[in-house]
Amino acid sequence: MTEVPATTTTTRGLHPGLTRRQISMMGLGGAIGAGLFVGSGQAIGIAGPAVLISYLVAGAIVVLVMAMLAEMVAARPSSGAFSSYAQKAMGRSAGSAVGWLYWIQLIVVIAAEATGAAGIVAGWIPAVPAWVWVLVFVAALTAVNLFGVRNYGRFEFWFAAIKVAAIILFLIVGVCAIIGLFPGVPATGIGNLVDHGGFAPQGITGIAAALLIVVFAFGGTEVVAIAAAESDDPSRNIRRIVREVMVRIIVFYIGSIFVIVAVLPWNAPEVLDGPFSAVLATLRVPGVDLVMSLIVVVALLSAMNANIYGASRMAFSLGERGLAPLASTRTSDKGVPYVAVLASVAFGFVTVALNWAFPDVILPALLNVVGSTLLVIWTATTIAQIVLRRRADRAGEEMPMRMWGFPWLSWLCLVLLVAVIALAMIDPAARTQLLLTLALTAVLLVVARLTRGVSRPGVVRE
Repeated sequence: MTEVPATTTTTRGLHPGLTRRQISMMGLGGAIGAGLFVGSGQAIGIAGPAVLISYLVAGAIVVLVMAMLAEMVAARPSSGAFSSYAQKAMGRSAGSAVGWLYWIQLIVVIAAEATGAAGIVAGWIPAVPAWVWVLVFVAALTAVNLFGVRNYGRFEFWFAAIKVAAIILFLIVGVCAIIGLFPGVPATGIGNLVDHGGFAPQGITGIAAALLIVVFAFGGTEVVAIAAAESDDPSRNIRRIVREVMVRIIVFYIGSIFVIVAVLPWNAPEVLDGPFSAVLATLRVPGVDLVMSLIVVVALLSAMNANIYGASRMAFSLGERGLAPLASTRTSDKGVPYVAVLASVAFGFVTVALNWAFPDVILPALLNVVGSTLLVIWTATTIAQIVLRRRADRAGEEMPMRMWGFPWLSWLCLVLLVAVIALAMIDPAARTQLLLTLALTAVLLVVARLTRGVSRPGVVRE
């Protein structure tokens, strides 16, 4: 039997304060990060222009996962989102493992983002050591999250807006270069898509290998499922939010990658180092390195801000369901789970300190352990949606939103996720990462089982 709060919602201490536009931009900002601006070069180097297929497949998976989340959020808004739905569908242990896995991933990524942003800024101002910048970033974004969800929403909206504006400007510049409208640069056309070994120079193997990199680039979109619970009308808002996020992410990702592989040969060395910078440098755009460094810093701080938010809300939800210490449910007058915020930031900061004490050891190891968390969360979300939707259909429940193409598209998503997991098991580096994540998941499941008998007032057995 599973344990759930005696109340009908898991957001009783939180105050609705996020607008639909803010949550929509949060979803976009979560997906458009340093992985796209810098990491996409590695995927292009593996698959060539056919990396577009890898992005289309990964995009299809994220669209289906978002649609499934939207159905569940509309029926039962929760700050625990996929963790709450995994618990409702598969039991207390599953909900606990998914929630804690997500929280652990976020605090590790918070440390990585703070370290990365500090390293870039310290390069601009060598007189100020990197650790000072880490303190500044951590303190500033902790304050943003403690001052209320409205304040957080405004900051994250503008963080995301900068990244979205950069992508739109890049697409405009790229299209102009392709058709010959960029001043002083002859039209590149689209010959680069086939001129250097063909469209798929590495064949299906390259497309599959790139998929392993690409699929993780879409991580971060799931924050909209958490944030929707703090909007004024979650059931109605989530439908429009998910539709907007899905369409724009696909356009931005596919559009950006198309511009890169059309303007430059896929095997050009500079593409691997930084594809966006390489395109702009080819077009002789002044100050390219500084502009891209600024955008990457904004991307890192935006993701860090969103991860502090996501981690704190997940900890809050786990506490409400009796799966985390009761203190994590304490909220301020502004409806902020301040203990959960401070705990999430503190653990992230400890990770940063350990990384400095043991350079190139602690953080890479932790990132390896949580590297495949997204696959576990998406798979759990898919299974939960299939179970809960069938359960609702059998009971004849009215649902505010129903995912289209059920059950076929839900099963297709599960098959695609299993295929990605199978690919990861073939690749040595990805296999190590996946096995470490699965081992951590197994440990969390065991801990959840061992603490199954622990209960407290306000939590009842379902």
